[in-house]
Amino acid sequence: MKFKRITAALLFLALSLAVFAQSDTSGVKQDTKDAAHATGRAAKKTGKKVKRGTKKVVHKGAHQTRKGAAKVEGATTPSPTPPPQ
Repeated sequence: MKFKRITAALLFLALSLAVFAQSDTSGVKQDTKDAAHATGRAAKKTGKKVKRGTKKVVHKGAHQTRKGAAKVEGATTPSPTPPPQ
């Protein structure tokens, strides 16, 4: 009796899994479209992150250049030479 119940439960489980596996009717074509859209979104997101990172680096470099130029601004002017006597 116990064996029949176990067998029936296993058979029910196997059939329900088979039905569940076949319920996916989207097909390969739709899966390919979904993958392509996901790839496109990832490329756009990556491009935006690269753009922002590049912008930050350029602005930081410009800031450091201004900072260094301010430090040496007075040091670059030549000192006047005394007139000969």
